[in-house]
Amino acid sequence: MVTLIDTLTKTTPKDSGSLRHPEKQNRPETVVLKKPDWLRVKAPGSGQYNATRAIVKEKGLHTVCEEAACPNIGECWSQKHATLMIMGDTCTRACAFCNVKTGLPQPLDPDEPAKVGLAVREMGLNHVVITSVDRDDLSDGGAAHFAETVRQIRLQAPGTTIEILTPDFLRKDGAADLVIDSRPDVFNHNLETVPRLYLKIRPGARYFHSLRLLQRVKERDPNQFTKSGVMVGLGETREEVMQVMDDMRSAGVDFITIGQYLQPTRKHAAIDRFVTPDEFKAYEAIARAKGFLMVSSSPLTRSSHHAGEDFARLKAAREGQNRR
Repeated sequence: MVTLIDTLTKTTPKDSGSLRHPEKQNRPETVVLKKPDWLRVKAPGSGQYNATRAIVKEKGLHTVCEEAACPNIGECWSQKHATLMIMGDTCTRACAFCNVKTGLPQPLDPDEPAKVGLAVREMGLNHVVITSVDRDDLSDGGAAHFAETVRQIRLQAPGTTIEILTPDFLRKDGAADLVIDSRPDVFNHNLETVPRLYLKIRPGARYFHSLRLLQRVKERDPNQFTKSGVMVGLGETREEVMQVMDDMRSAGVDFITIGQYLQPTRKHAAIDRFVTPDEFKAYEAIARAKGFLMVSSSPLTRSSHHAGEDFARLKAAREGQNRR
């Protein structure tokens, strides 16, 4: 049986990576490792999957589920869960792990926040995740657009809880505060990998700036849940992952996600190894011992996977902690 994982990462023509990612043309091609059985999922195709896809297309929206070639798209869309990606489908950065295309983005669509709010209402979502490309070309990195999108969802779908997965707003003074003040239920910003690998994997970002962003959320709104994630299988050590956990806890992060990196094309960073399910369970136990309210650690864990259910557990965990 051909699975979605096989389809997304099978051998591609020599220039396919460079067509989508012209900035990656000069990167050497790498070997795409064969997936172990625990990383195989069914290809999408249910009726609800098609219905969710139709609403997204009708409203002219983008989803990170499609743009980043997420392996969980079949499951999530079949359950009416989708992560909407605002501010276009073109990123101003060229991270070595990411399948979103890079280039000069189009101007912002001023009607997009209202379209997102309407789509959330029509899909009947109890919980929605909003993310975006990096927009280093904008003076505020798109922060005001992000905040307006949160406000429009509150206006048009007041019963929906909102999780945002933001860029780092690097060198955009005051931008993060605009987004924090829009009062999402969960503020997520992924550290992605360990500090040693930033120059290779996330060259346009700075580890301690991202860490400081997460800390800033708690300083400005202590009741806002914070969340961050890392990929493993890129060459990091166990000790480095545990140090990232400690750094997150020092910044007050409530929820950590840990998942296996999957190589989108031969032009992207190579997989160093496949981390076993038992190792993910060990990471989960360590993270819980370090005091995270919520931990999701598995080969197929992604920032937005089971986000609604996880948010309910996150609230319950805080309530239980407050009763002690």
